[in-house]
Parts: sequence; structure tokens; C-alpha cells
Amino acid sequence: MLHIRKITLLFTLAALAMSIAGGLAFGAEKYPAQPIQAVVPFAAGGSSDLLARAVEKVWTKYSPQPLVVINKPGAGGVMGEEYVVRSKPDGYTIYIGQGSGHDLVMPHLQKMPFDPLKDITPVARLSIHSVVVCVSGKSDFKTMKDVIDWAKKGNKVTAAVSTAAGSVDLVMRAISKRTGTPITTIPFRGGAESTAALAGGHLVIGGGHPSEVLPHIKADRFRPVGVALDKRDSAIPDVPTLKEQGIDVSTWGSVKGVAVPNGTPPEVVEYLSSTLKKVCDDPEFKAVMTQMGQPIDYLNSKDWAAFMQKATKDYGDLIKELDIKL
Repeated sequence: MLHIRKITLLFTLAALAMSIAGGLAFGAEKYPAQPIQAVVPFAAGGSSDLLARAVEKVWTKYSPQPLVVINKPGAGGVMGEEYVVRSKPDGYTIYIGQGSGHDLVMPHLQKMPFDPLKDITPVARLSIHSVVVCVSGKSDFKTMKDVIDWAKKGNKVTAAVSTAAGSVDLVMRAISKRTGTPITTIPFRGGAESTAALAGGHLVIGGGHPSEVLPHIKADRFRPVGVALDKRDSAIPDVPTLKEQGIDVSTWGSVKGVAVPNGTPPEVVEYLSSTLKKVCDDPEFKAVMTQMGQPIDYLNSKDWAAFMQKATKDYGDLIKELDIKL
């Protein structure tokens, strides 16, 4: 009788174990069981928003549930990201736009309500593109060296930048310091104003990311004279890097990735990362990104996390060298 009870108990325990294992497997297979909210911490129409909507458009080719873009602008991107940081870590709230200035630059300049490196989990990098340095199409400058030579003759160089301590501002200040060329940066209230000022010939130099300056270049309002990456930007491959021209300046430009709240299950992070890889390989997505001037440059979760660490340090070193303060 005792022997029978032992056998019965063993079968019961085995059945329970199989039930638990089956439940976990079912739970893993079931994600995503509802739409995924993709938070963009900037207003509609910006480069991060356009990227998110390009992902949204092809997402359901590779996932049973849709991706729904939600814009939560405010405080230069901080409010939207903080919303994600404080969200439930279940994979149903993700952040598109990780790697923006408030992630890489602002922590070196002001107190943040969260730590962009410690309080959120990187999922994947989707894109990286340069700051394209431009002059007015009305000017006589053909290269960055022309601008520097002209400045060293005592002429005043003014640079249109979208915001103080933004990516274009950092590039202009770095060029000034490392070439010994006086350049005065003039911050505007965003990229639209700064590009309009340069296009009108009111300043000597300026620039922006390819998605911002390509329409002006095609219309001959701008002339590109260099890109500030360590390699040529595939969105504008005929323009040499600053380093190719003997100017020791390169930054990470505009980086865009995806992140989730800390505590999100690893299998969910992996699902999101692998699905985003499929999105990046999708011909329709590639065509849209090319049209927008946003080169695809995918990294998985582990490599993206390592990149964020390096880029944050690089910007910290540059800010210290340039002695930038807000």
C-alpha cells in the first residue's frame, strides 16, 4: 500500500512539474498577447517619430500584435523616457529614441531624474547618422579647409546650431578648438530655424543630420563640406569625413535605438531585439529609411548596451575638453 502511495505521489509531482513547465512555455509563446506601446519622447514629425512610424508600419509582418506609437514630448525628451523607466516591465511599453542627446549629453551637464545607463535596458540600435557640416549654397566655400583658411585671415565665422550643447553645437565647438579657428555658435529654437538662417546666408556655417539637410542640399541652398562621423555617412556618401580632411573631429551624431524598463524578462528583450532585426532587414523598411536619410545600423541588446556606455563616455570627455556648461 505504501509502495502504491509513493508511486501515486511521484506521478502527481511529475504531472505538476510538466504543468508548470508547460505554463512557462505557453507564457513565453504568448508574448506579445496585446499591442505594444512604443513611446517616442519627442513631438510628431521629428526624426525619432518618423523612425518609430517606419517600424510601426512593418512590425506586424513579424509579430502577431501591432506596435502603437505614442508621442510624449517634454523637457527635451526626458519626460517621455521617464514614463518608460517608471512603466511596468512586461514588454508592453518600449522606448524608441534611445541614444538621443538627453541620454548621451545631458547627464554630463545637469541632474537627471533617472540614470540613462542604469535605469533602463537597451534592446537594439536601429540607426546612426552623422552631423553634416554645411555652408550656404550662396557662398564661395567648397571645403571645410576653405572655411578655416578664411577664418584664419581674421574673418568672423558664425555657426547656426539648433540648440546649445546639441550635436551640431558640439561639432562646431570641437572644430573651433582642435583647429584653433574662432567659431561663434548661435543657438536657435530648433533645427528649422537654424537651417533657415543658414539657407538665407545670414551665417557662415551650420549643419544638421542628413534627414534635416538633404532637402536643402538637393535644392542648392546648402553645400556640404564634411561629416563628423569616423566613417562616411551612407545617406550622403560623396561627402568626406572631417578626419579625411585632416580635422580631428568625429562624434556619434544622431543615434537611435530601443529600450525597455529594467526588470523586463530576458526572453522578452530577446524577442523584441530579434524582431527589430527582421524589421531592419525588411525591404520596405530599408526603402523608407533611405528616403528619410536615416542609415540603418542594427546592434543587438548586448552590443547596443556596450555602445551606449562608450558613447556616453566619449561625449563626457568631449564636453569636459570643450568646457561646456549650461
